[in-house]
Amino acid sequence: MPKVLIADGIADEGLKILTTSNIQVDVRKKTSAEELASLVPDYEGLVVRSASKVTKDVIAKASKLKIVGRAGIGVDNVDVSAATKKGIVVMNTPGGNSVTTAEHTLAMIMSMARRIPQATASLKSGKWEKSKFEGVELYNKTLGIIGFGNIGGILADRALGLKMRVIVYDPFISEEKAMNLGVKKVSLDEIYTSADIITVHTPKTRETAGMLNKAAFDKMKKGVMVVNCARGGIINEAALLEALQSGKVACAALDVFEVEPPVENPLLKLDNVIVTPHLGASTHEAQVNVSVDIAKQFVDYFTRGAIKNAVNYPSISVEMYPFLEPYIRLVEKLGKFMGQIHRGDHVEEITIEYGGEITELNTQPVTLAGLKGFLQHMYGEDVNYINASVIAKENGINIIETKTGQPVDFTNLITIKLKSGDTIRKISGAVFGRKHIRLTMIDNFYIEAIPEGNILVLRNIDKPGVIGRLGTYLGKHGINIARMELGRESVGSEAIALLNIDDEPSDEVMQGLRGLENIISAEKVAL
Repeated sequence: MPKVLIADGIADEGLKILTTSNIQVDVRKKTSAEELASLVPDYEGLVVRSASKVTKDVIAKASKLKIVGRAGIGVDNVDVSAATKKGIVVMNTPGGNSVTTAEHTLAMIMSMARRIPQATASLKSGKWEKSKFEGVELYNKTLGIIGFGNIGGILADRALGLKMRVIVYDPFISEEKAMNLGVKKVSLDEIYTSADIITVHTPKTRETAGMLNKAAFDKMKKGVMVVNCARGGIINEAALLEALQSGKVACAALDVFEVEPPVENPLLKLDNVIVTPHLGASTHEAQVNVSVDIAKQFVDYFTRGAIKNAVNYPSISVEMYPFLEPYIRLVEKLGKFMGQIHRGDHVEEITIEYGGEITELNTQPVTLAGLKGFLQHMYGEDVNYINASVIAKENGINIIETKTGQPVDFTNLITIKLKSGDTIRKISGAVFGRKHIRLTMIDNFYIEAIPEGNILVLRNIDKPGVIGRLGTYLGKHGINIARMELGRESVGSEAIALLNIDDEPSDEVMQGLRGLENIISAEKVAL
């Protein structure tokens, strides 16, 4: 029974899903980084909201941890890099609070346009300043959306309903997709120069941090309104303060800040700034949605091995996993096989080639399985699906993935090629009947073998008596042959034999095999 720590508390609906799925759950309402570091060694799973910080130090203490789940969109409170290096999956719930955040953004825009917070404060102070709070219509105004993911798309839909013109900047969407959604994809500069209202909906990354800076504000229309309900730090607050004071920006609406809570932040003292305390996802529906989503994702992970909404691993849905599973199993075994027969120097390059039906599926998880299988032989069991590519990169191994058309001899074919100096080795395999995996080629030898258990890999001169002597030798040492597969280049040339045996042979037995007549090499593989 896996143990999961809920560090910040989640909705009861999510807890029920976990506890009724044979998962042991401990719940805390608030957990400091120091407390988390002391608690985390006992858990396989960790769920956080925005309060708990999963730092590098916390990750270092997480000896059993397999998965961290953020009940929300942003994972800036999780050291994803440290988690990845340790092989820990990091998940979020990107769709659970999208509607709520988009609606909050629209509420902020309307509040700015009609100056509702200022008018409320004035009236409550005993004043009647009707003429002072003249607003503007949103009808026919141009809304510029920076970042057109789930939230940006929902906001655009609502804005189009208000008869606004919507322009978007997002390098990851096509013009066709934008057009189909009724918006226009433009450059970032056009957002700055054309929009009456600008709102950001990007994650905070190295590229987006401080992207709305002085240079950006200088390009904007005088009287523009600016909104940030995404992440603090995307807008440079010092530059925004200057733009507000100069009148370049008429009003700003902020739900997030560079430092939270924003104690002594000068923006809070301006009348033309509307603020809320990070309420973008704070609705009852959103809290239930993200809690249910993260709980279901944890259940899928612990019960089926499915990975959804991971930020450091390609997602595999519950529906897709049965199709990918035999390929993942096959390629991991091919990688393990190659790792054990490779005797060269430093590996410079690993190429994984896909042909046939598999090319229509998401092959990223399959590639990672091959890397895991290969690297575990060199770097131990700490290598897993999550950190395999990181370990390869750190050790100077270049990873190449290619896809080709239909293979000549198989419905699907996967080949791992390894380059080490002047040596190139390859191993291929295929999936038969949706679930049966077979090894089909080693270097230039065609062969059909089941990649499981203890296997002897023998190279020999193709001469009479080799197989007889081999069987006699193994029988003498009490080693039973379960299966034997043979392959050769041509009559009398070099040949290969793969023997599935019941027990692992000793080093002494292997040394004796290598001394048999016409045996070129003998290696053992455990899968």
